[in-house]
Amino acid sequence: MIRIAIVEDDKVSAGQLQEYIRRYELESSESIQITVFEDGEDIVTNYRPVYDIILMDIEMRFMDGMSASEEIRKLDEKVIIIFITNMAQYAIRGYSVGALDYVLKPISYFAFSQRLDRAVERLKKNEKRYLIIRVKGGSRRIATEDIYYIESQGHVLIVHEKDGEEITSGTMTEMEEKLAELHFCRCNKGYLVNLEHVESIRDGCAVVGGDFLTISRPRKKIFQETLAAYMNEVML
Repeated sequence: MIRIAIVEDDKVSAGQLQEYIRRYELESSESIQITVFEDGEDIVTNYRPVYDIILMDIEMRFMDGMSASEEIRKLDEKVIIIFITNMAQYAIRGYSVGALDYVLKPISYFAFSQRLDRAVERLKKNEKRYLIIRVKGGSRRIATEDIYYIESQGHVLIVHEKDGEEITSGTMTEMEEKLAELHFCRCNKGYLVNLEHVESIRDGCAVVGGDFLTISRPRKKIFQETLAAYMNEVML
């Protein structure tokens, strides 16, 4: 499922984009979910990093597309942004916020489908699994491959990742369910470990990101077996 947000204050243009996306969906056999916002302010307010592609009009009444994109980039580094505009000079500025491309109005289906092809290709090339967590002031999307381990302290969870730590609320059971299909395993009651980042087993501990995490006696066998199975899979 590809999630596309359309941010366009002109209803005719928004309708045309939806029509083009549905046509593209049929031709490409992709499954696409569309969400429409009427202004940059609408998508920025309570923004959640759940979209794969944003089709962003530049000139809008309350918040222009460039300003909206700058705010979105503070919360979401991964989403693909394509600008929709009738002035190329504005679109070129879009590269400062990491825009993938732009489409000039009036929009032809051929030009639009080419841009969408490029965006979908980028998505598939860089496809990752993400974990969305609640953080102070909103939510955040973290690539699961960047997570070393998750630590439980009651109903507070600490996500230890490459760039530091992030605190969220919830239970370890909930987190374990979210990551069930990935290579995460508990080494004890309080730690859920990404097996990809286990450096070694030493002195009864799993060494993860330089930290020594105790392997509890009840979980020792299942943890070691799960780790061995993961290592065998990686080496195939």
